[in-house]
Amino acid sequence: MPSISVCILTHNSERLLRKVLPPALQIADELIIVDSGSTDSTLSICRDFSIHPKSHPFETHGRQMNFAIGLARHDWILCLDSDEIMDETTVKAITKFKLSSPLENQAYRIKRIWFVLGKPVRTIYPVSSPDYPIRLFNRTVARFNDSPVDDAVEGSIAETALIPGSVHHDTFHSIDEVFNKLNNYTRRAVKYRQFRPSIARGIASAIGAFFKWYLFSGSWKEGWVGIITGFYATAYSFLKYFRAWCSEQQNKSASEYTMKKRTIRRKNHFES
Repeated sequence: MPSISVCILTHNSERLLRKVLPPALQIADELIIVDSGSTDSTLSICRDFSIHPKSHPFETHGRQMNFAIGLARHDWILCLDSDEIMDETTVKAITKFKLSSPLENQAYRIKRIWFVLGKPVRTIYPVSSPDYPIRLFNRTVARFNDSPVDDAVEGSIAETALIPGSVHHDTFHSIDEVFNKLNNYTRRAVKYRQFRPSIARGIASAIGAFFKWYLFSGSWKEGWVGIITGFYATAYSFLKYFRAWCSEQQNKSASEYTMKKRTIRRKNHFES
């Protein structure tokens, strides 16, 4: 029978942490929290539950999760974020799973329902809601990939099964949070970019995102929340190209300035 290490990432997670932890503790043989520098009451809340988080600087979500997985005592891992709340059906299903004899190369997906500003949404770029990410797996055969944004569990997985129930994913709880994540995600995409900087590509991508993630997805039916998710998809699609283009231009300017300084120094050296 498998024992489970539950891994949760936190950063200024006080808003929902008291709702996230109780269901996680019901099924956890070990609960690992990795915190990336919280300045709110996150750490205090953890101590209220007799949990002592590990501190680790954040690079990407996948790397942070893999760090947490590396701390675990057990091979079966359940990964959650600090804005994901398991329902009772999911807790009961995982409790039943712990009485079974699962194959190591079997992995399990969860039904994750996305909420923006407290309202359920059809889409939140780049996924539709609900989505079904792998969250319960054996670390001997799978880990998170190193994608800077929208990472996923990969490895020698033969098949996956869906865990009954769902997880309430309460993301983007305020307008400020929308802009903060837009800034953080596009900055991260540029830092680890795997695309060519181009304003033209950014405009084309933004237009495509608007049609796909606002009009065709039906987000326009969701009123002001749909406008926010449509704006996010459109803005993200443009900004990642635009920020990459600006970064490239700055690097070119810095390189040209350095070359000019070297040329002037050489000229002065020969003249002297």
